[in-house]
Amino acid sequence: MQQIQTEPQLIDQMTTPSEAVKDAVSKLDGDIMILGIAGKMGPTLGELLARAGANKVIGVSRFSNPADQQDLNARGITTHKCDLLDETALNALPDAPYIYLMAGHKFGATGNEPLTWAMNTMLPGKILQRFPKSRIVYVSSGNVYKYTSITSSGATESDPVEPIGEYAMSRLGGERLAEFYSKQQSTPLSIVRLFYATELRYGILIDIAQKIHDQTPIDLAMGHVNQIWQGDANAYLAQMFPLCESPANIINMTGKEVLPIRELATSLGERMGINPIFEGTESDNALLGDANKMFNHFGLPQNPIDTIVDWVAHWMKSGGPTLGKPTKYESRTGKF
Repeated sequence: MQQIQTEPQLIDQMTTPSEAVKDAVSKLDGDIMILGIAGKMGPTLGELLARAGANKVIGVSRFSNPADQQDLNARGITTHKCDLLDETALNALPDAPYIYLMAGHKFGATGNEPLTWAMNTMLPGKILQRFPKSRIVYVSSGNVYKYTSITSSGATESDPVEPIGEYAMSRLGGERLAEFYSKQQSTPLSIVRLFYATELRYGILIDIAQKIHDQTPIDLAMGHVNQIWQGDANAYLAQMFPLCESPANIINMTGKEVLPIRELATSLGERMGINPIFEGTESDNALLGDANKMFNHFGLPQNPIDTIVDWVAHWMKSGGPTLGKPTKYESRTGKF
């Protein structure tokens, strides 16, 4: 297995399109617009689509860091600086037949609840109203589900939702408004409930590896998780437009396995040469999703968990950069 040594290699790994992705993108007969492109997943999704031969990829964000906009332009993405909550600016955006809605607010949601509800609940409704004839893939959150038993395969799309905390509640509110307008306007919509995509600069595995490196205790209360490599998540998103329907089609996106935190930390520690420190005990339930509906459409992820663990351990040992944004996956209160 070849290790990933640098950020350019990491980005290349996540943005090299498979034949399935190239085929899916070749069938899209118009521009693709990513709303909220400057987040953690947006830049690599945009570059993946561009490299797969998309007609035109349009990236929309506030771009509070001008370097982000310049970087996307250099990667072949046409950018628009826009505050999506500004109705005049939203209306001034170009139309596009294919749209990803990736804008949202999570980190810092506690203490800034009005913005959280505006971004996560009000905005999806406004986007559906603004683009009633587009096919829209709305990336929501697995946090909308109630915790499920660690002996199960996780929540399925037909299981009850029971969001914990205002972030999760605001996400469910956004889904419901999007569903309403999808049905009212016959707008084809896929709602993708994403559970923690991971890469080498961000994600649950990097959080754990950082704690092992720093000899910080690892809380076992949220003792089980799912993980999907961000490159695989992007590949699935690139193929998602044919699944857009009215009423909306809900699809879980995560990895196949239910992964014990203790085992992940032990595996990382062995590769890093450092014994992890644990505190607390595992709960009998956790935030888990069953993504078999997605796997039945597109197959299993390309990158297995052992490979990702190897990459993360090497990255941490070699001092690779991180985004400095912990996932706070261990929260059982819904506060982020």
